[in-house]
Amino acid sequence: MSAPQLFTKKTLALVIGSALSSTAFADTQIQVTPSQMVQGGNGLIQTPTARMRDEGGMAINYTDNGEYRFWSVNIQLYDWMEATARYTDVRTRLYSQVDSFSGDQTLKDKGLDVKFRLWKESYYLPDISVGFRDFGGTGFFESEYVNASKSVGPFDFHLGLGWGYLGTADDITNPFCEVKDSFCERPGGFSGRGGKVDYDQFFKGTTAFFGGVEYQTPWEPLTLKLEFEGNDYSRDRAGRLEQDSRWNVGAVYRYKDFDFSLNYQRGNTIGFGVTYRFNMNTASQIKFDKDPRNLMGRNAPSNVKDVDKPRLYNDLYNSGGFILSDAEIKEDSAIFYGTQLKYRDEDEAIERVGRVAASELPDSVKTYHIIDNRGGLPMVDTQIDAEAFIAAARYESVDADIKETYIRTSPSEEIRDAYDPENTSGIFYGADFFFTQSFGNPEDFFLYQTGLLLNGGYAFNENFSVMSSARVTLLDNFDKFNYLVDGEDVSLPRVRTRVREYVSENDVWLDTAILHYKDNVAEDIFVQAYAGYLETMFAGVGGEVLYRPVDSNVAYGVDINYVKQRDPYSQTGLEDYDTITGHASVYWQPEFLDDTQITVSAGQFLAKDKGVNIDYAKRFDSGIIVGAYAAFTDVSSEEYGEGSFTKGFYISIPTDLFLLEPSKGRGLFPWVPISRDGGQLLRRPSRLIDLTETRSPFYD
Repeated sequence: MSAPQLFTKKTLALVIGSALSSTAFADTQIQVTPSQMVQGGNGLIQTPTARMRDEGGMAINYTDNGEYRFWSVNIQLYDWMEATARYTDVRTRLYSQVDSFSGDQTLKDKGLDVKFRLWKESYYLPDISVGFRDFGGTGFFESEYVNASKSVGPFDFHLGLGWGYLGTADDITNPFCEVKDSFCERPGGFSGRGGKVDYDQFFKGTTAFFGGVEYQTPWEPLTLKLEFEGNDYSRDRAGRLEQDSRWNVGAVYRYKDFDFSLNYQRGNTIGFGVTYRFNMNTASQIKFDKDPRNLMGRNAPSNVKDVDKPRLYNDLYNSGGFILSDAEIKEDSAIFYGTQLKYRDEDEAIERVGRVAASELPDSVKTYHIIDNRGGLPMVDTQIDAEAFIAAARYESVDADIKETYIRTSPSEEIRDAYDPENTSGIFYGADFFFTQSFGNPEDFFLYQTGLLLNGGYAFNENFSVMSSARVTLLDNFDKFNYLVDGEDVSLPRVRTRVREYVSENDVWLDTAILHYKDNVAEDIFVQAYAGYLETMFAGVGGEVLYRPVDSNVAYGVDINYVKQRDPYSQTGLEDYDTITGHASVYWQPEFLDDTQITVSAGQFLAKDKGVNIDYAKRFDSGIIVGAYAAFTDVSSEEYGEGSFTKGFYISIPTDLFLLEPSKGRGLFPWVPISRDGGQLLRRPSRLIDLTETRSPFYD
């Protein structure tokens, strides 16, 4: 008997013996908690399971596995869907054979996985899932699979059927082969440039079983794993790897929010890894804040003339976070125009403002109008039924619900016309932190730029303004970005790949300088126009129209822009390249996907290619938003170059998750795998969908 076989049998005996000797589980029935496999995603060691974690679960992983190193991020987007983004470092190969381009950097490969639960585990039936591994990459680990998981006390049993990388052991005839001959053979090879979704390979070729068992030991931090895999390692990107056994064993030790893993694979390879876990739904920060105004001892004035307006207006901000720009108090109604600066939660913000108004206004005032302004324009009229609100706030009935006492509507023409702030002109300024990053580049795996974005301007009135921003780079390594034509003739105008020239040559760069006009021309229709230096690389003129009803799950917009490329060696100079770019966009928050926004924009991009950009964003209860986007145009993958098409990911984090007081604002952290010239959008200095966010809040 070989040493690997002896090791595997001893480990299996240890697992079974530990279970049989343990009486503790007879009462507690502690079950296995899903953990990450080597390549990221809920699984055993090399193979996935059907398991899902709680919605919002996020796992950041690093594993070292002989010829490979893996960095991955796994996100449980919904309780029925998980997604994994991964980078693989192939230690046995170089990124390219051109020293001047990539030097001695080892080969890096990015991959995307997704898994869907088809059936949720019940008393008799298992979890059943279907998954796609590396479906948008170069095909290093491209696989499809269907698997099932069933828990029995401290054991979690898994069985799956895999195609592609997971099915190279060729245990059984592909069942789809019986349906259609084309499923018998799988188009082979690595796609090279990556980024393409190889639909034509799904569920084709050889098929193999995989699976195993996890055992939660009596010592709660420790879980043991035994796995039988379906890959024979004959087609690995690192070269054909020696496999002495299809059985793998491993252990996971859990300490607080970290998992430490150790495994023995292929009968000859030791691997290890670490995972950091947290939940984006439940992430929170303790707040030190004043309690909302108490109405139990309400002592309101008897008439409007006795209202202490200075105290009312100050308290609207101090207790409600609402800064006034105009107000009108009548005998039977009160209108407050302003901007919410403190509370992200719309209902909390309205309740706090309503409590202040109820404590300071007489009973004759039957309706409070809270007008939320953005950019000087009235956006939403929240109409509070004062009598019902006060009764609910004082808990006068057991089923009182403050949310039922107000409605959100679009400001009427009368409300908009009555808006007459004292100061519509003046200087404004601010500063933001920015961070841009790109992973997986040939020149260097990680390119980044970080610094300050200083902005300011002058508003002539609520419609017209001039504004500008300057980018001050504090740290960057984009001087390493030497992409020119990727060894081929230039097929697309270089609208983005000249980034090194704009960044490395200019520590201080005039990002924008524009004249801007905006208006609400009808109840649900907004327009804007702008001209000047629109972004880092382009100047020009443009305009946009947006239709967005209050609390509608759909909005429609059209933008069109004429732009010229800026000279990277002159703050104000322009080059010869010009184009018209613009898109028709649909912004949709589907009812069947909780807290999700999908944006589809069709039109012409900066390189004059035509197509569609799709943006998907998922918001969790904490306010954290994760998103991804991809542009599909008439540019072929060969013309585009490495990556095949433009795509990226981002995470948007509310700033108040790091503060002890409530606040509004967000930090955006983008991740661009590889940036090329096809499918590139103009980074417009103003977007109406952002300006009108409060009309149907998603990011707020």
